[in-house]
Amino acid sequence: MKCLIIGSGPSGYTAAIYTARADLKPVLYTGLLIGGQLTKTSDVENYPGYPDGIMGPRMMENFHKQASRMGTDLRIGFVSAVDFSQSPYKVTIDDNKVVLADSVIIATGATPKWLGLASEQQYAGHGVSACATCDGYFFKGEDVAIVGAGDTAAEEALHLSKLCRKVYMLVRKSGFKATKTMIRRVENIPNIEVRFNVEVKEILGDGQKVNGAQLYNNVTLQETRLDIKGIFLAIGHRPNTEVFKAWIDMDDVGYIKTKNCTTKTNIPGIFCCGDAQDADYRQAVTAAGSGCMAALDCERYLLAMEHGVIEEMTDKVSG
Repeated sequence: MKCLIIGSGPSGYTAAIYTARADLKPVLYTGLLIGGQLTKTSDVENYPGYPDGIMGPRMMENFHKQASRMGTDLRIGFVSAVDFSQSPYKVTIDDNKVVLADSVIIATGATPKWLGLASEQQYAGHGVSACATCDGYFFKGEDVAIVGAGDTAAEEALHLSKLCRKVYMLVRKSGFKATKTMIRRVENIPNIEVRFNVEVKEILGDGQKVNGAQLYNNVTLQETRLDIKGIFLAIGHRPNTEVFKAWIDMDDVGYIKTKNCTTKTNIPGIFCCGDAQDADYRQAVTAAGSGCMAALDCERYLLAMEHGVIEEMTDKVSG
C-alpha cells in the first residue's frame, strides 16, 4: 500500500481525508479506541463549524463517514509491532497480520493520566474532565477543582478562574512543580484557592453528575468533603507511542519529535500528527490541522519517490 494511517482521532481521520483526495488510497487502522479521546467527550463547543455544538462521539462518527466517503479503507485493528528498517515498512496488526506500506502516518494520540478511581470513570464527561480548555465553559459560575501541581495545572486553573466562581487547586505534595512565574500568577488570582497535601479519595455525585469530592489530607490524615460541580485532571498525558520507541526519535515522555514545523520524523516516509507529537495544545482542531499537514507531507514524499528522489535513511536502528 502507498499510505498507512495508524489511529482514528481527528488527526488520523483528517490525514485520511486528504490522502484519499490525493488518490493515495490510504488504509487506516483505528486502534483500540475508535475515534480517540473525543468519543469520551460529551459536548464539543469549540470546534469550528458547529454553532450549536456537537456530541464528541457524533463528531467522530462524522469524521469516520467523511473519510470513508473519500475512499479510505477503514479497518479495525491495533498496531502491535513495527519494522522501520527499510521501505516498504512492515507493520504488524493484532499480533498476527503483517502489512507493508511505502509511507506511514502515526496518529495514535495520547491518553490522559487518571487518578485510578472507579468514580472518575463513572463521571467522565459528566463533571470529570482532563481538559479545562475544552470543558471549562460548561461550569460557568460554578465551583470546580483542578488536580495537579505543574505549569499545565496552573494554566488551566487560570483559565477556569475567568469562568468559574471558585477554583480549588488540589496539590498532593507540599509545594508546586510549576515555574515561579506561574505560581505568582496563581497566587494573585483571588478566586483560586490552593490546597496542599491533599489527595482525591473519591469523586462524589448523584449518579448523573458530579457534586463533590472526598479529600484526604496526607499530613493530618483527615478527610473532608469539597462541594464542587466539576473536577479537572491536569496530572499529565501519556502518548500512545511505545510501539515505535525502537525506531522513532521521542522526548523523555514519549512524544514523537517532528522536524522544522513539519510532521516529518527521523525516518523518511514516517510522519506523525496529533497528540502523539503535541504536548502543548492537545485540541481537536490543532490535531486535525496537523493531520492535514501529515497528508501533504506524505503526498510530497511519495511523489518524490516516484521521481526517484529518495531521502537519506536514518542511522537509527532497532534496539
